Amino acid sequence: MKTRLGAALFGIGVLSLAVAAGTAYYVAPSVTKLPYDLTFCDADGKPDGCLRASVAIADDATYMQVLDGKPTIQTGQLKATTEVVPQAATTEKEMTGDLRGEAVVWDVYGTVVRTDNGSDVSKYAAEFALDRVSAAARDWDKQYLDTDGPGGTDDSVTFAGQTYKFPFRAERRDHTFFDRDLRRGLPIVFDGTEQINGTEAYRYVQRIPETDLVTPEGSLTALAGALAPGATTGKVTYSNTRTIWIEPVSGNFVKVREQQRKNFVPNQGSPVTLLDADFVYDEATIANSVKSAGVTRDKLQLIGRTLPIGLAVFGGLVLLLGLWLVVAGRRATTAGGPGSAGVAPAADVPTRGGKAEPATVGGPAAGRPGGPLTDEIPPASTNWRTGDGSGTR
Repeated sequence: MKTRLGAALFGIGVLSLAVAAGTAYYVAPSVTKLPYDLTFCDADGKPDGCLRASVAIADDATYMQVLDGKPTIQTGQLKATTEVVPQAATTEKEMTGDLRGEAVVWDVYGTVVRTDNGSDVSKYAAEFALDRVSAAARDWDKQYLDTDGPGGTDDSVTFAGQTYKFPFRAERRDHTFFDRDLRRGLPIVFDGTEQINGTEAYRYVQRIPETDLVTPEGSLTALAGALAPGATTGKVTYSNTRTIWIEPVSGNFVKVREQQRKNFVPNQGSPVTLLDADFVYDEATIANSVKSAGVTRDKLQLIGRTLPIGLAVFGGLVLLLGLWLVVAGRRATTAGGPGSAGVAPAADVPTRGGKAEPATVGGPAAGRPGGPLTDEIPPASTNWRTGDGSGTR
């Protein structure tokens, strides 16, 4: 019985170790990839880990808004909303060659509105390919960026670096992050860790010094005519301090802050502020982002660490127990063999004339005369059984 049980446990242990290795080396890497089927949240915030629009608020902002076809400077609260929409059908159709299976297509839509009346201040749309592992932009000939400001639709844009997500299991190191206004990737520096709603987050900071924006001449002329009397043209400058907090296991944003500033510098007269706004995720977006990142983190931790380690420990213990039972069973079988199951060792056999006397049962010591072999206890079966009842020899 011990031998059979031990063999079964040994097999279970080996199987558990094999499953642990398969989970660690094959299953875990597959789940640390951007999926094709990311979904949007319903009204109740389900399913877990779904995508939500992010909302950032800028209080007391100064901004330019085109009213009745004329650029005007306004002040007040702004709300920036960003929606990420994975494009599974486009991914299946367009991701060919070295992008097949390695990249996904995302569309992103952004709007900035006044909170007092809901009117649009600016908007943009973009489509690009992301690496499924690093979440960095991949080179794709159909990517585009469409803005209602300077530059308009740009099919020649090249997205580079991180955009709306950081890598799974992010490291404490610097990255490249794409800036939409400059239309290129720039360094973003790891700046420490911080607790965001009870979740540890990595903080990254990108500081963009005042830089000239590429602006069509017609737009510069319109700005000069509306905002700088006497000027005929000028330039637009831009600066930004972008701070992004991410949950490191999932690589998801949990908080974003952008301190943006744009100025029109005319060829005659004083500079005019086109934008001075400090956008920060609102509390609802932070809470939802922390929750979503936590769901993703827990799944990755379960599949990538907890499950393989648990299976490995369980498999190792069961394997050792099974091995011990097999050895113990074999020892018991050996101890239960002929000559050790209550059968006395062979004694000197009396002889008569050099020939062995027939064996008898009983004898004088038993109080009755010895009889022929027919008086013996029937001989033991050759199907020896061990003391543990395993039925094996």
